[in-house]
Amino acid sequence: MAEGWVLLFDGQSTRGWRSFKKTTFPQKGWKVEDGCLRHVAGGGGGDIMTESTFGEFELTFEWRLAAGANSGVKYFITEERAGPIGHEYQLVTKNHPEAEDLPTKHVTASFYDVLPTTAPVRVRSAPDFNQSRIVVRGQQVEHWLNGDKVLAYELGSDDVKAAISRSKFRDVPGFGTRLRGNILLQDHGGEVCFRNVKLREPREH
Repeated sequence: MAEGWVLLFDGQSTRGWRSFKKTTFPQKGWKVEDGCLRHVAGGGGGDIMTESTFGEFELTFEWRLAAGANSGVKYFITEERAGPIGHEYQLVTKNHPEAEDLPTKHVTASFYDVLPTTAPVRVRSAPDFNQSRIVVRGQQVEHWLNGDKVLAYELGSDDVKAAISRSKFRDVPGFGTRLRGNILLQDHGGEVCFRNVKLREPREH
């Protein structure tokens, strides 16, 4: 693709994706449909992640959730951990109870359970798609939603360390620092569709 972009999902197959700590793609739960990678509500299958790993990157993707659904896109995933734990760009519909319990750190585009968005989020309801972007440059991370930068944070900073100490990830070694890892799409039980998932890495000078 132009300008260094690489398609992580080709719109036609599950090539390049697999289950966490497995070499194969799940046989149920996920399907390719109408140019989308779709998780079927209640279909199981578990999380899926890229076969490739990335350190610094710019990731863009389009997504939509069924009413009441919840999902997320995780980065800095490493299989050295027991479970698929990473930094999560939260995806959640407004009427989901998890978003209502903790509206700051659980809204769409937050750093899930760690940092709230710092700007209002404008989430489009199905059948419309949302457009999201995650940027990792050096120690700087940005979350974007529908053209708006809604969160920026610095890896390893005192603010991030303090926020992690108050989160469910407080005891995860290395959490909050950059590592070369996989990109993961979460199975949280509900229906979610992803399309136009693409990534580019910084050019070497």
